[in-house]
Order: sequence, then structure tokens, then C-alpha cells
Amino acid sequence: MNSVEDIAKRAKAASQILRTLSGAKRADALNRMAGKLLECREALFQANAEDLAAAPDLTPAFQKRLKVTEKIFDYMVNRLQEAAALPDPVGNVLEGRTMPSGLQVKRIAVPIGVIAMIYEARPNVTTDAAAVALKSGNAVILKGGSECLRTNRILADAMRSAAAEAGLPEDVIQLIESTDHAVVGELLKQEKYIDLIIPRGGKNLIKAIAEGTRIPVLKHYDGICHQYIAEDAEKDMAISLIVNSKCQRVEVCNALETLLVDAAAAERILPDLAVALREKEVEIRGCEKVRRILPDCVPATPEDWDMEYLGPVLSIRIVEGIEEAMAHIAEHGSGHTDGIITNSLSFSEKFIAGVDSASVLVNASTRLSGGGDYGLGAVVGISTDRLHARGPVGPAELCTYKWVAVGNGQLRK
Repeated sequence: MNSVEDIAKRAKAASQILRTLSGAKRADALNRMAGKLLECREALFQANAEDLAAAPDLTPAFQKRLKVTEKIFDYMVNRLQEAAALPDPVGNVLEGRTMPSGLQVKRIAVPIGVIAMIYEARPNVTTDAAAVALKSGNAVILKGGSECLRTNRILADAMRSAAAEAGLPEDVIQLIESTDHAVVGELLKQEKYIDLIIPRGGKNLIKAIAEGTRIPVLKHYDGICHQYIAEDAEKDMAISLIVNSKCQRVEVCNALETLLVDAAAAERILPDLAVALREKEVEIRGCEKVRRILPDCVPATPEDWDMEYLGPVLSIRIVEGIEEAMAHIAEHGSGHTDGIITNSLSFSEKFIAGVDSASVLVNASTRLSGGGDYGLGAVVGISTDRLHARGPVGPAELCTYKWVAVGNGQLRK
């Protein structure tokens, strides 16, 4: 088995070749990768079943993230094809000018280089990471969890084969197969070869990686997502949006965790909303004002406002106006995704300006704050950082830039 340093060296060498190849060649590789997945479909499902059988003690939520369903398989294939069809972000001129001296100056998008992806469970991260990295001209090193090794091996082998068939270096995609925990520590030391680390997993994992390396880390912390029902919100739409935000997939980072309801709308909306949530088996935890309207809900504790449940639990608080709603989000939010439900242009504009989150939605489900619904195709996560990339991280966000100046003999005076 190759050492981590050897894997990193080969990724760097592959990235230097990859940055010289055309966008059409990279798109061809992505389409071939989708085709290879279709060819190995049965082997993939078998490997995934073996992964699930080998880990019976995983929580139901974790098993759900690990399982490759027909829908998730189709998603993986489609995301590779969608990435291939996206405009090529590499080489885009971000700005340009001709100086009085005649010097032509421009800033162009270029690949970052080598991306290391450290993640748990979800097999679709394997294909998403490869799709986004390859589209943006980057080599990628994949370090998935041991619970998903059989599944990831099938995916990585198929994609490496497709890359080679398209004329790309096979090592633009590499999977670290060792299950030794020390491997991650070795990966974090490869600052000579790795340009960016993207961890996907729990807060403790991300914190440990960020504190354990000198390599830049693109962080994706908690998804403590809010919706605020304003006083003028239309009831049926509000209920529909809240149920979808919370229940469409409870275990993901842009699922709703805290609902803020304007006091002027609470009596009108909460009883019917509670019925709809309980039909979906969602446990409601409410503040004292909520419990006066919904006396059988669980009392919310101060800790509930800072919880990312990733499960069928929703905390609800009644607030006195939009200012209090925004103050709650500022204190307890994670800067991921927050929304307002209102018919008022002034309310929506105030919320957009006042809520400092990577995604702010008006009259839309929090579940839409992702790559596909933003037109980015596959993404490698949703960054809660403020520098380099924020929000969904697609191919354009995995580019940096360089300055190019073209002259005809100009000298510095």
C-alpha cells in the first residue's frame, strides 16, 4: 500500500499535468466517469450492502447516510454529467485592463492544485468531490470513513479508470484505503503537496483537522438553520415550507433546526403546523409562549437553541418582531442557512441585509441551499467560512486566481 506522502506526491504531479489540459478533456473524463458508474452498478450495490452489514451498530441516521439507494445512485451519475456540462471555470478572465503604459493586465481563474477530502459516511461525497475537483482542474485525495470503504473503493476505481481512458493522469483521483487513524495525521502533514483540505463530518472532526494542520482548511461547521415566520406570512405556504425544511431529509446540514414565529402570527399558524409536524413524527420543543398554544410540546431548554439535531426534532420560539428574530439568529445561528416567510418586501429586504449567513432565503425551503438548486451542479460542501469560499462550494469556488501581465518591453520607471 502506498504511503500517504507518496499519494500526496503523485497527486501534486497529476495536478501539474491536469492544469495544462483543456476543459473539453476534463468534461470528457467526467462523462466517462458517469458511464463507468453505470457499468459497475451491481458491484456498487453489493459493496454497499456489505458495508452496511459490517456496521450493524451504526445509528439509523448514520446508516441512512451510508446507504446507496436507487435515488442516490442516480444522483451520483447525474451530478457527474451535470458537472461535465457546466461552463469551464478555469481560465475565466475575472477582470482586465490596459494601463496607460500599454501593459495589458488581467486576473484569471486557475485551479487550486491538490484538494484532500476527509469525510464520513455519504458515498455521494466521493463522486461529488471528484466531479467538482476535476471540473476545476484540481487533483483530489479522498479519505472516507472506514465504514464506507468497500463502496468508496468501487467508486474510486471506476472514476480512475475513466480518467485514464480520457487521457488524464490516473492519479488525479486517489482513495486512501487504510483504516488506521494515524493516516489522517500523516495527511495533515503534507503541506508541501496538498493545497487545501475540506473536511465533511461532525464539528469535532472539523475542529480537530483545522487545529492539526498548517494546510488551509475549508470549514463546514454546524448547520443550525432557522426559518422566521413573519407576522404577515400566508399560513398554508408557511406550513408547507416548514415541513419541507425540516422533514424532506432530517439528517442533512441544511435541514431546519429552529423555527422562530412572530407573536402576531403564532395563534394563527402554530396549531395547524403542529398537526403537520406530528404527522411526520417530529418532536416539537417549545418556549413558554409556544407551550401556551401547544401545551403538549416538550419544554425547550437553553441548550436547544444551539442544537443541530440532524433528526426529527424541531425547537420553536415565539419572538416579538423581526428585530428579535434576527437577534436570535445572530446569537444562536451557525451562519449556514436562514430564511424568512413573508409577503412584505420591506421585511424581506431587512432580513436579507441583517442576517449574516452564507445563504439567506425568502419564501423558500432551507433544503434548497445547495449546489444543484443554485445552479452549481455538484458541490463538496457548504462553507461557513467567510474567506475564499462561502456557501455551496462548486467548481468555481475551487479555483483561485493569478495575475497575468503582457507587455512589449515596458520598464519600471
